[in-house]
Amino acid sequence: MYEKSYPNKRFKHTIEFLKNHIPNTNSILDLGVENPFSEIMKSEGYMVENTKGEDLDIDTKAISNSQVQVVTAFEIFEHLLSPFTVLKSIKANKLVASVPLRLWFSPAYRSKTDMRDRHYHEFEDWQFDWLLEKAGWKIIDRQKWTNPTKKIGIRPILRWFTPRYYIIYAERV
Repeated sequence: MYEKSYPNKRFKHTIEFLKNHIPNTNSILDLGVENPFSEIMKSEGYMVENTKGEDLDIDTKAISNSQVQVVTAFEIFEHLLSPFTVLKSIKANKLVASVPLRLWFSPAYRSKTDMRDRHYHEFEDWQFDWLLEKAGWKIIDRQKWTNPTKKIGIRPILRWFTPRYYIIYAERV
């Protein structure tokens, strides 16, 4: 069996984590517009639908009306003012979600050209766990991984050792 290659380490870890917890016979609502990772999930045999770009802080109908078995949310909660509202609106009993972790040596991400591409939250793992618990989810499994770069400097060196991404598999309590 050959090893598939993915455009980045995050995608490789994310698909492996998803495959460990969710059979590809489960239907998935992936929060956010169609993207390269939703295409990877489809190529792995998952039945994936995406939200359509609506402002999920204001309009959660696509989530609350969905009949899927699993909701995935990969690097989206940090862009929402109120991820709690979105987490509460999910009707599916399974959730796979990842967030970038807050890095003490790097400021929060903010695009200077796209007002929508900013982080309202950069979580520490315990904060994301607490948010999930408060919204009615029980974490079954979790992983963290680093995101090293090939740049030179103090921050790039720290990225080799400091986890950047946090992923969870949770079930509705």
